[in-house]
Order: sequence, then C-alpha cells, then structure tokens
Amino acid sequence: MRLAHCVRALLAFAALALAALTVAPACAQSDYPTRPVKVVVGFGAGGGTDILARLVAAKLSDILGQQVVVENRPGAAGHLAAQYVAGQPGDGYTLLASPIGPMSISAAVYSDLKYSPTKDFIPLAVIGQFPLILAVSSSNPANNVKELAAYAKLHPDKANYPSTSPTFVIPMEALKLATGMPAVMIPYKSSEEMILSVMQGQTMMTIVDPPPTVPQVKAGKLKALAVTGHERLPELPDVPSMAEAGYPSVDIQVWSGMFAPAGTPPAIVAKLAKSLAEAIHDPTVTARLQGMAISPSNDTPEQFKELIESDIVKFRNVVKAANLKFED
Repeated sequence: MRLAHCVRALLAFAALALAALTVAPACAQSDYPTRPVKVVVGFGAGGGTDILARLVAAKLSDILGQQVVVENRPGAAGHLAAQYVAGQPGDGYTLLASPIGPMSISAAVYSDLKYSPTKDFIPLAVIGQFPLILAVSSSNPANNVKELAAYAKLHPDKANYPSTSPTFVIPMEALKLATGMPAVMIPYKSSEEMILSVMQGQTMMTIVDPPPTVPQVKAGKLKALAVTGHERLPELPDVPSMAEAGYPSVDIQVWSGMFAPAGTPPAIVAKLAKSLAEAIHDPTVTARLQGMAISPSNDTPEQFKELIESDIVKFRNVVKAANLKFED
C-alpha cells in the first residue's frame, strides 16, 4: 500500500511538473517583452536604414515599455546582419531592420544566398515605401525620359550610370530594356557619391533614392526626369512617373521593413506587428517619414510576405532579360 501511494504521488508530481513546463512558455509570451529588444541594422550609423530603424525604435520603446536598441552590423551590403539575425533564437528579442536590397533583390540575383527572406525570417511590418528617381545633371539637354534615351543613343561612349548595388542596377537595366538606350554601370560606394558623379559630369544619369536626391533637385543642381512606378512623388509634384512617361514596366518601389527570426511564437509576432504598426503610424513618426519622401505602409505581415515574394519574381525576370551577373 505504501508503495502504491508513493507511485501515485510521483505520478501526480510529474503531471504538475509537465503542466508547469507547458504554462511557463505561454506566460513568458504573454509577458513579452521583459527585457530590452535589439534591432540589428546591416549598414553604418547615419545611413537611410539606420535612420528609419532608430526613428521607429524610439516610438516602439514607448509602446512596448522596454528599451529598443539599434545595433549596427555593417558588411556585405547588409548580408552579414541578415545572416546573424537568422541564426538568433526566435524569442522576439533580436529583430532585423532591412531595406529591399538584402532581402528581395538579393534573393533574386544571388543563387548562393545563405538565407531566405521568407523562410528564415518572419516579415513583421513595412516601415515605408518609396520610388526611386531618374536624374541627370542640370546641364544635360534632356528634359524627359525619351529625350534622355535619344541623347544616350547619340552618345553611346558617354552613356553610363553610377551604382552601389543591385538595388540601383536593376531599375536602370529595366529602363534600358524599355527604351533600348545604352548605359554602362560605374561602381560607387554611396548614394551621395552617385549623385555627385552626375552633378560633376562623371556619369550621365542615375536612378537613386529620394532622401539625398530631392534637395539637389530643388536646388537646381539635378534634373529629375521621372520616378519609378505609377505615381508621382509628393515632394516633386511636377516630375512624372515612369508610367506617365510611357514606361510602365519600370515599376519599382523600394521599401524598408522589420523582421523576426523564423520560429518566433505567433503571440510575440502578433504583438510586435501590432506595436510596429502603431509606431509607424504615430503622427510624429509619419510626419518624419513623409519629410524624407517615404510613405508609411499599411501592409499586414501576410501582405509584406506576399510583397517580398512578388518582388523576387519581378527582379528575377529583369535579371534574366538583361542577362545580368552579380557576385556576392
């Protein structure tokens, strides 16, 4: 009898222990976060992605009630940071802030990419989207896309463009396919250097991001001929979209977003997605984003994933059509 009593007691204790183990993770998820959250950026401090990450992180700290810190891990065009976060525990305490380049574009152009943007990560939120700007120097005789294409065909020896990564190569190659104009890519290290090369006449044209470009256009140092996509940029209301210019196939919207490692529990993903949406659409944050020519996004995590997948297909088609080769 005493043995049977001991066995029953042991079984009861085991059941209680199992229940405790089952409840503990659920409690941890409901209490999330209980310590600071880290957002990893694959580029240096002061760059576009870093600026956006810090803007959103500051508001996210208020919403979550825990400090959200940004850590810069630059290298390999953002790939090193993505690899690092993909290898972290899926517990909601290490996130990735990334632009389109290391995710959709890299997945489209590099066959040996060491991570998948949709299998190794859970897309949480698009911080914002924006088109790119086709610009030439103020002394260039072209005043629209068709005139630029004609000018480049008349001067093929001078037809070139600067680029720092596939993010800028792909839209320019899409424009070359649409217009039939020639242009050779010249490598540069930053958007600022790209713009300066056009202003100084070292390169003929550029397709580049708005934040460093819009001020130069407004100062009269650059001419903006079009923005990629189907809609005009509010900051440059007189500049037509590529669709309006007659080249609807040059439809590229750039984005920056937030990701969690695969395996992050659904409850934490839901809380992060909701909190990020609240942070992005805070009036102060929205105003700051719009001031940088960035449109805050309303995409859900599911829509964000679909956007990434559709981008990969679109960019792969451009790479194939233009017979582009990239080395990681």
